[in-house]
Amino acid sequence: MTSMTKSQVSFLDRELSQLAFNRRVMAQAEDPTIPVLERLRYLCIMSSNLDEFFEVRVASLLAAASLDGGLDDHPALAASLERVSNECHELVRRQYEIFNTAVLPEMKAQGIHIVRHSQRNEAQRAWVKDYFERDVRPLLTPIGLDPAHPFPQVVNKSLNFIVALNGKDAFGRGTAIAIVKAPRVLPRVIRLPDHLSKEEGISFVLLSSVIHAHIAELFAGRDVLAYSQFRVTRDSDLWVDEDEVKNLRQALKGELQGRAYGRSVRIEVAKNCPPELSQFLLDQFGLDQTRLYRVDGPVNMVRLGEIVEQARRPELRFPPFTAGVLAKTVNNDIFATIRKHDILLHHPFQSFQTVIDFIRSAALDPAVVAIKQTVYRTGMNSDLMEALIAAARSGKEVTVVVELMARFDEEANINWADKLEQAGAQVVYGVVGLKTHAKIALVIRREEGGLAYYAHLGTGNYHPTTTKFYTDFGVLSCQPELGRDVNEVFMHLTSLAKPQRMHHLWLAPFALQDQIIKAIKNEAKIAKAGRPGRIIAKINALTDEPVIRALYAASRDGVKIDLIVRGACMLKPGVPGLSENIRVRSIIGRFLEHSRIYYFRNDLAHDVMLASADWMNRNLLRRIEVAFPVLDRALKRRVVAEGLTPYLKDNSNAWELDDHGVYHRRKPRGKQKPFSAQQHLMESLGTPAAMPVE
Repeated sequence: MTSMTKSQVSFLDRELSQLAFNRRVMAQAEDPTIPVLERLRYLCIMSSNLDEFFEVRVASLLAAASLDGGLDDHPALAASLERVSNECHELVRRQYEIFNTAVLPEMKAQGIHIVRHSQRNEAQRAWVKDYFERDVRPLLTPIGLDPAHPFPQVVNKSLNFIVALNGKDAFGRGTAIAIVKAPRVLPRVIRLPDHLSKEEGISFVLLSSVIHAHIAELFAGRDVLAYSQFRVTRDSDLWVDEDEVKNLRQALKGELQGRAYGRSVRIEVAKNCPPELSQFLLDQFGLDQTRLYRVDGPVNMVRLGEIVEQARRPELRFPPFTAGVLAKTVNNDIFATIRKHDILLHHPFQSFQTVIDFIRSAALDPAVVAIKQTVYRTGMNSDLMEALIAAARSGKEVTVVVELMARFDEEANINWADKLEQAGAQVVYGVVGLKTHAKIALVIRREEGGLAYYAHLGTGNYHPTTTKFYTDFGVLSCQPELGRDVNEVFMHLTSLAKPQRMHHLWLAPFALQDQIIKAIKNEAKIAKAGRPGRIIAKINALTDEPVIRALYAASRDGVKIDLIVRGACMLKPGVPGLSENIRVRSIIGRFLEHSRIYYFRNDLAHDVMLASADWMNRNLLRRIEVAFPVLDRALKRRVVAEGLTPYLKDNSNAWELDDHGVYHRRKPRGKQKPFSAQQHLMESLGTPAAMPVE
């Protein structure tokens, strides 16, 4: 078979593919079989996803256009932005349509009300007025615009109001526009007292509605002609010249202060905002009409997630789920258990507590002499970080590689870096220019015969909260070669020396992309020899063009390929002569699919790799990433049986991608029974009873 030329290879649009993921999330909010508060949560998740899309992807496209002459000099980029803009506007329109015509009515039917000013009775209006006077008005600072009062700085994604005024101000001047910024310290969702709730249900008012109802009172002696809430979204990518700064942590602290005022990329206003006011805002923020989004509801739907928590209606949410917990070992000795055999953990179906216990045990064990761990995301509160601090204070050698550039977690990571250093830990920030995204921990223990290595390697972050909502795999092992490989990665990250040859790990940016392509080509070689070639990969995104080309070539050589890609996918499946042997599906369910699994049949060797890396250029070439093999045969079978096979059988939460980039919801066919991979795993792994250690 002749090799493909570049002109023969085609890719789907990355940005549109990412937006298609949000369509699939939005479809969950449309599903009447899902509890209504979870449907509301999906709308909030979609809003959060779109915020980040604008803050990062749209911002980067606009920045690229501004580097050399603007969009007029970049017709391809301009066309891409136009397609993205059209799709975003349609997504937002549909999102608010679902909110207003499906989710809100169902919430009302279940006794949960968001009460607008026009819907409030006299008692409710009196309570809201009192709340406004007592808790809101003292914090407001209306700004009438004139040469001495220029347009104020508006924080990224904050709630604000623009007001058109008639008449003259106290000094006899005709200031026509005022800006009111909603205090950030106030809740955006306020629950009314029970005795004021409608129909003996639960009633909420939004802060935006409270301010709307009383905004005229802020301008005594003036007529309010029109007003609208608005929100601006800004470029939120932090940038520091890592070759120039002497202290990355200090430089980032300075950058974080400016993130809230980055370049504007989007403005949201109320649907009925007068054109002259919306145009005034566009002019102030230097944006054109394509960046304006008129919404039929609150401009920040993310904050409606507070209703899900405040309503306290468990029957309107997913049924409670308890993760499986490994059975207690003899004397609670986790190291003795790991010495017997590797332990495989499948989160959130199995508890992350085992990993916390592993690090805590290491911190307390006098035989442990050193602990090393990477930190990408761990949250503001973390038992793991506290255990590392305790270990450092007790005199153990503690090394922590903290990724300061983990987007939107920079502040939390800086705080932990400060605390760890104060406790005596050695803290480093990875490699200049490369994010450290690997999820590895190493415990070095003094035992008979010398030092023993105990390693944890995972596909997800050391974040106890997200481990309850993200699907991930982790392995605890004391296999000597694997432990030495992990230690070599830490030596590389701290010393910046070239890593030695690995026995088991595939390390980015040095070898991971090459190893993946080599494994793909090996399956192609097997298929050309007339034996079955088989590849299954479960990843969050597939956008790396060299890997996609290798998959296309393998498909042409007869390799059967199944790709389970949660988010953006630039590969076109099912194209005759190019990818007819490739199927792509995406799973959207109760939990966020986050695990990365690479399976290669390899003539019945059944190679199974777990990884921190998606098949994206940034992961394979611009980050420190680790892919690691599952060496134990029984655990290998478990990864396939739990992490791949159910997802290929799923006919309830699966979406299949066609060659035009369109996803189609998979439904049971014929006499098939509905099957959800996540539900299956909850039932088979998640039980309150203690689970035997595999």
